[in-house]
Amino acid sequence: MKTILNIFKKSLLYILIFTVISVAVDLWRTRDFTSSESPTTHAMTISGNLIDLNTVSQDKPVVVYFWATWCGACKFVTPTINWLSQYYNVVAISASSGEARRVQAYLDSHDYQFENINDPKSQISSRWNLKVTPTIAIVENGQIKNITTGITTPIGLLARLWLL
Repeated sequence: MKTILNIFKKSLLYILIFTVISVAVDLWRTRDFTSSESPTTHAMTISGNLIDLNTVSQDKPVVVYFWATWCGACKFVTPTINWLSQYYNVVAISASSGEARRVQAYLDSHDYQFENINDPKSQISSRWNLKVTPTIAIVENGQIKNITTGITTPIGLLARLWLL
């Protein structure tokens, strides 16, 4: 019984340490955001829909997902984003991933259903002052409410949305 209790205690300690490190890294990586106002983002999705991020975020929060087809960490995060898109507004922005038809083929091959804006020269990503993929921002009423970078869990992402 003591062994199980020790394993449980150690597991909780590791989870706590991981959480503290993760929050610290997110704070460090988001230090470049001097304003909580999201950069104006008007763009056409690959499927042909015009998106105005600030307008869309007026009704309910929008998850803005910056990713790339070549990004290794994105391979772990994108399925979560795809699942989340069934319940929340998601606008994905594929940075430096090539032509729109190449990105669409990638999305189709993985059966991803979220709206995606192709950003082949990373112009949108630059306006947001992003340096890391994946980056996930939660925008509500045109304001950045939360930003995280790197691998995130479904529970971590849901917690960020619920805590708004």
